[in-house]
Amino acid sequence: MAGLLSVVDTAKSQIVNPGSGSNSASADSWVAGVHAGYNWQRGSVLYGAEADLQATQLKSSMTGGLQYAVPAFPPPGDLAATSSQVDWYGTVRGRLGWANGPLLLYATGGLAYGHVSLNSFFRTDGITLNLQASETKAGWVGGFGAEYLLQPNLILSLRYQYVDLGSLSVAGSSPPAGVTISQQATASAQFQTVMAGVSWRFAPGPASTPWQGGYAGIQGGGAWGNSTNAIYNSAITFSDVRLKRDITLLARRSDGLGVYAYRYLWSDAIHVGVMAQEVALAYPAAIVRDELTGLMAVNYGMLNAN
Repeated sequence: MAGLLSVVDTAKSQIVNPGSGSNSASADSWVAGVHAGYNWQRGSVLYGAEADLQATQLKSSMTGGLQYAVPAFPPPGDLAATSSQVDWYGTVRGRLGWANGPLLLYATGGLAYGHVSLNSFFRTDGITLNLQASETKAGWVGGFGAEYLLQPNLILSLRYQYVDLGSLSVAGSSPPAGVTISQQATASAQFQTVMAGVSWRFAPGPASTPWQGGYAGIQGGGAWGNSTNAIYNSAITFSDVRLKRDITLLARRSDGLGVYAYRYLWSDAIHVGVMAQEVALAYPAAIVRDELTGLMAVNYGMLNAN
């Protein structure tokens, strides 16, 4: 790499070496909220309806993950950062359970809704692309729980929920230039919660149906999930050897592809990178061809993934 380092030392501000890559993350957070519902009891069988609303900070954040054709010289200021967040959600559910004196075991399921946001930022070789999306999503919830009737009007509870709010995606690319960058990110807003709670029963029923009636309370605990993935791609628009001059081999990558210093026919700026013709032989899927001229460009995101 000595030849490469000498080029870098003499022309740092002129070298074009865009990054590409991918990243993923998930999150865990606190969760707290309120609930209210109504139970009907027939012998040991209980059925009812419940609604709840929770606040949380279930934020998945990730930075980095970029790779370069010339790893020794990442452009200064490069950054890849993506985050997604669920900041509140609610459910409206049916409940079906079995009661044995002061103990109740139940399963539950129904509608879920919540707010999901997604932000993805990509900058390489001085080109910046910032994408954002925010949406209130609807989905489903399922779970189970246990409750204990501590007093006729006081209930202690432990509950588990699996919430699926679907997914939220962003994608975009920069305007065509010497280097074009693109990115796509997806937040899969599926997560799990475990919460403990306390409820107050408004009108305790008779001894034969101690669980029947309306109630409301609070709950809190932890949440985890919200898997988020991002892909960052870059392509040197003009990678075809027919558009280059003063080509000098500097080094070879681990896969055998040459890394060259060169100038374009219309510019004196020094660039460092691979040759499209060589990449076409080894990794044809990483080549983009202009339909009009037949000139080739290299998608460095696909190249570095090999």
